[in-house]
Amino acid sequence: MCRPYDHYSTMEQQNEKIILSIDTSCDETSVAVVSGKRVLSHVEYSQILMHEKWGGVVPSIAKRAHEERIDFVVDKAVKNSKSKIQNIDAFAVTYGPGLAIALEVGIRKAKELSKTYNKPIVAVNHMEGHLYSPFVQNSKGNPKRKLIFPYIGLLVSGGHTELIVFKDDLSYEILGETRDDAAGEALDKAARILGFGYPGGPILEHLAKEVGNTDTYHFPKPMLRSGNFEFSFSGLKTSFLYKVRAMSENEKNNNLGHLASSFQEAVFQTLIKKTMKAMKQTGIKHILVGGGVAVNNRLRYLMRKTVRETSGFVLFPSYKYLNFDNAAMI
Repeated sequence: MCRPYDHYSTMEQQNEKIILSIDTSCDETSVAVVSGKRVLSHVEYSQILMHEKWGGVVPSIAKRAHEERIDFVVDKAVKNSKSKIQNIDAFAVTYGPGLAIALEVGIRKAKELSKTYNKPIVAVNHMEGHLYSPFVQNSKGNPKRKLIFPYIGLLVSGGHTELIVFKDDLSYEILGETRDDAAGEALDKAARILGFGYPGGPILEHLAKEVGNTDTYHFPKPMLRSGNFEFSFSGLKTSFLYKVRAMSENEKNNNLGHLASSFQEAVFQTLIKKTMKAMKQTGIKHILVGGGVAVNNRLRYLMRKTVRETSGFVLFPSYKYLNFDNAAMI
């Protein structure tokens, strides 16, 4: 099913416009001022420490933190951009998907700014932002990448895992998505099973690197023979849970690295093999990867290596913050 968003103008079409963008979709209060693809300023207030003790994001806490910080973050982003808010051409804001009560804060602020300065609002789909994030530039205009369609997009985050074919600018078809846990959610849950806190993905990456990213336990790679592009990580998580429960505490602690690495390899091999299947079926060799899991260096290495073997190329966001929720991609 194609789902174009006609109200959204891409970076290629906004070269002369200065946009102030807002993202409060989850636990980051993020505001950016951009001109075309260039980010003039980006200010973010992270709530990770607030939610850490709860093992995940608490919506009511997220909303309150957004409300407390949004005015300050907007003011600082404008100041850092060396622009005047009166010179902003439009206000962009994430309308979804995300936590509804968190999104409300950003939308309300964008409406307030639009009314005060008599400028238009651009409503932006958060997931589309992630898939355009590899093209976002720094203030000097780097990296210089052009949108050349078609692309296959792999969106991989804590809330979403999707394979998408971009036929043209904002004209795309979702090939498949997760039926249950997203890849990032599965990584976080595996870390929790091992006794670690939130967010767990970076912890697994660190542990896996210490043992050379070995695949000691060969956990199942789910749905590789399904005949479609759907994902499912709940069965993999259950297999991992049973393996850990079968170990003594001492055995588990002595094998944390191998457990983490084997689970991570199962998730990443699943993502890569499904992406390669999409490349083969569509004949498209240009890949975009976006979302929080895209920051993982092991995933980047494996994806680049595999795509290169097919004479294709893959693009990831160039700057670390662009992998996570941020306003610059909005």
